[in-house]
Amino acid sequence: MATEVSAQGSAHWHEEYSLYSSLSEEEQVQLAIEQSLADKTRGPTEATAPTRTNQQPAHFYPWTRSAVPPEPPPARAPMGLFQGVMQKYNSSLFKSSQLAAMDPVLKAIKEGNEEALKVMIKDGKNLAEPNKEGWLPLHEAAYYGQLGCLKVLQQAYPGAIDQRTLQEETALYLATCREHLDCLLSLLQAGAEPDISNKSRETPLYKGADINTQASDSASALYEACKNEHEDVAEFLLSQGADANRANKDGLLPLHIASKKGNYRCTVSCFSVWQRDLVKSKINTKALLGARFDVNAPLAPERARLYEDRRSSALYFAVVNNNVRATELLLGAGADPNRDVISPLLVAIRHGCLRTMRLLLDHGADIDAYVATHPTAFPATIMFAMKCLSLLKFLMDLGCDGEACFSCRYGNGPHPPAPPRAGRFHDAPAEDKAPGAVQFCEFLSAPEVSRWAGPIIDVLLDYVGNVQLCSRLKEHIDSFEDWAVIKEKAEPPRPLAHLCRLRVRKAIGKYRIKLLDTLPLPGRLIRYLKYENTQ
Repeated sequence: MATEVSAQGSAHWHEEYSLYSSLSEEEQVQLAIEQSLADKTRGPTEATAPTRTNQQPAHFYPWTRSAVPPEPPPARAPMGLFQGVMQKYNSSLFKSSQLAAMDPVLKAIKEGNEEALKVMIKDGKNLAEPNKEGWLPLHEAAYYGQLGCLKVLQQAYPGAIDQRTLQEETALYLATCREHLDCLLSLLQAGAEPDISNKSRETPLYKGADINTQASDSASALYEACKNEHEDVAEFLLSQGADANRANKDGLLPLHIASKKGNYRCTVSCFSVWQRDLVKSKINTKALLGARFDVNAPLAPERARLYEDRRSSALYFAVVNNNVRATELLLGAGADPNRDVISPLLVAIRHGCLRTMRLLLDHGADIDAYVATHPTAFPATIMFAMKCLSLLKFLMDLGCDGEACFSCRYGNGPHPPAPPRAGRFHDAPAEDKAPGAVQFCEFLSAPEVSRWAGPIIDVLLDYVGNVQLCSRLKEHIDSFEDWAVIKEKAEPPRPLAHLCRLRVRKAIGKYRIKLLDTLPLPGRLIRYLKYENTQ
């Protein structure tokens, strides 16, 4: 008996603690003050009773409330915070102690007693009447997963199949949330509507069928499976059509996180799906080309004007998006690489994609392309490749014209001062700007390029004959002591072997320079013509 009372007191203490923990610090201080004052006014008789020292009055505990008749309530004094809390606490205990008898309908459903339900229906009891929360017995059967009871109620009340609770939840929604698949199938077969949403705008389809649902950080179920290395789950999601190309908010795909974790199975599974989607994209492009779409059909002028570069061809879009496969397909179908205002080759140079550059050049892209809207006295391909000397040498090896870089209209004479850089608020007026095309030496004077002037000139001199350096280029070379050798290299006459090489390459032509290997010449000479020698 003592153990029983002790356990009951412990339960009471935990409930009282959880009640006080919801109060703020100020309320708890006030409560303590009021409780101490109440203890003082109670008097010493209660506190010093010989056999009831730590025992509350019989009616205080809920398990003795029914055994001892309640005392008549005294005159009610103004309640403080402590008395209010205790009264609320006592009332909640009293309510919990008197458990109401379970409803016979709910009891039958919980026990799966189909026969009891049939008897109730036969006796005329209305089982389509909602309770105070709006729940029907049909909702209860779906919630508890009692398929037999659910079918009995469906047959008896077919019109209640989509009726909603006060939270606007249908029986189908409840079966989905509780993962009772057999009840879910039965409701769907009976014609339950899967698109009815609850108050939170959640439908049964949303709760149980969207395999690509993303969380607040845009992570999909597949991403989480790969992150946590749940290999079987990842493979199952992929088999059910999960999108392997859905990135999270950081732009990471399931393939990225699987590779980062070093999980071989997840990586292979995600990669195979990604590769399949890539092939599908390629097939779609092939299908369009196979349907005889004009591969050179331009973009409508009003649409092209929306782009600053005035792009108009499908090939340009493929190169801008760095889509090498689409570029290859379009060029193979006859796309013209020289139709746009800005050559796709210039875009490929900006991206530094050698494979795209080779594709474009192999299909006739002009290696000496210019930009009509920004005229220069030298090829724009050289201008775009200046910041990467290896890329510049690659273009020069394929026949780009370097002679134009040394054809300055000012020669050895004085050059006009370099125009000030256009600022946000101080732009030079149109009449003060130098007319005509921009010279190579003028472009080389830009602050972001001038520090590379010596190496750039050095590379270009390997692909030109006897040229004259203008006074501006000499200034650039003289600005750095180690560049003096470049100035000596430019002095005529150039080596005879070098001049012969230039003559042979010019005779072959820039569009056939890749055919040098087919010439009936010794291998050493072929390598010299292709600039493959190291001297």
